[in-house]
Amino acid sequence: MPQPVTLPDTVHASGKDAGQESFPVASWLLPPSKRAQIMAFYRFARAADDIADHPALPPEEKLRLLNQMEGRLPATGAEHAAALLVAFRQDAGKARYADWDELMGYCRHSAAPVGRFLLDLFGEDRTLRPHSDALCAALQVLNHVQDCGRDYRALDRLYLPKDWLDAEGATPDMLAVSQTSPALRRTLDRVLDATAALLAVSCPLLPDIRNRGLRIQAATTQIGAEALLARLRQQDPLTRHVRLGWPMRFLCLLRGISSGMASR
Repeated sequence: MPQPVTLPDTVHASGKDAGQESFPVASWLLPPSKRAQIMAFYRFARAADDIADHPALPPEEKLRLLNQMEGRLPATGAEHAAALLVAFRQDAGKARYADWDELMGYCRHSAAPVGRFLLDLFGEDRTLRPHSDALCAALQVLNHVQDCGRDYRALDRLYLPKDWLDAEGATPDMLAVSQTSPALRRTLDRVLDATAALLAVSCPLLPDIRNRGLRIQAATTQIGAEALLARLRQQDPLTRHVRLGWPMRFLCLLRGISSGMASR
């Protein structure tokens, strides 16, 4: 039986819970019988992420702690939780990405397993995986853009493709200031364009999800991602933490309910 997920004494928890994430994790839309399994998966991912993102731990210690997490895989979705650990180990030692394809390779382990876990938990068709993978990758990249300055300053970590930075004349040190330069803004816009393409791929996911609660949650997440992308185009992530406020999140929920109810 897997052990409860608790952080080692050397690691301080992020303090986030599911309600504080950019997008819903285990909302009231989902059956109570599933929420416990979803939250166990979430707590595992959150604990491992806190290790990988700890600014004071050396890479070797992060890897040691993440290896210990292998013995704490949640009972439901262990395969997908193990896939997440691949990405967290990568975060412990890799801080740059050469191009978009390499970044998408990272997202295959850091993001796609979450969507696949939910699809499997609800017994959804595996043919939905490519659309789910695209939505999860889009969410991951949006989070990277939101946190690009903080990730660089605190962790010397950069998820913007190097070849796109080079093409626009941008350099990593441009992330260390409080205002986006024109070259960096062009790079961010290019990343957002590619993310919009991912969201176009994820759209067909919604009508084919059989479980109504999961379908509404997926619709809410899709709509929220599109709204956040639009906001990141308009606002500077180096100047402020760009996010959706509660009024916009509530509006996304209402639109998600409407879309999810109408899809089947």
